Amino acid sequence: MATTRERAGYHHGDLANALVDAAVELAKTGGPSAVVLREAARRVGVSATSAYRHFANHQDLLAAVKARAQVDLADAMRAEQAAGDDALSRLHGLGRGYLRFALTQPGWFRAAFNTEVPTDKTSEPFQLLCAALDELVAAGMMSADRRHGAETPLWATVHGLANLITDGPLASLPEAERKRVIDETQSFLTRALT
Repeated sequence: MATTRERAGYHHGDLANALVDAAVELAKTGGPSAVVLREAARRVGVSATSAYRHFANHQDLLAAVKARAQVDLADAMRAEQAAGDDALSRLHGLGRGYLRFALTQPGWFRAAFNTEVPTDKTSEPFQLLCAALDELVAAGMMSADRRHGAETPLWATVHGLANLITDGPLASLPEAERKRVIDETQSFLTRALT
């Protein structure tokens, strides 16, 4: 028989999503290491046993959190991309959105690339990047022979910069200096691509 606490926390009827919502909040404040199935269950107001009916283990919950983080990352990238008036500025917008997401939501960014759960090349952020590079070729701003495989070094550069700024030696840069580093990186990538 369910306890009063379990009944009160389970009123929504969608425990799986409620657990993911709670785990998302844990990830946003503490990164993927803060995602604990028992803690998510406690926050929702159900027993750990109830939580395990929806997620076989910790990794299953992390995968759901990571999927949500990837969607939010793609949304942040798309928001910046929309401000671009040509293929190159839209591509740079994707990078700015990626970096803005990492800077404003570092725990959530870490969850989006949690290494305990593999990141699939079919992820929405990766697909946005590929489409933007294809648009660059279609617009005549990048030669077709330079397009093959360009997404990998481009992503590696932007992701590496995001890590350097959030968790690395560039974390203490003043905002103006950080902006300069981002602008220089984008200029470098423009020269490499075009």
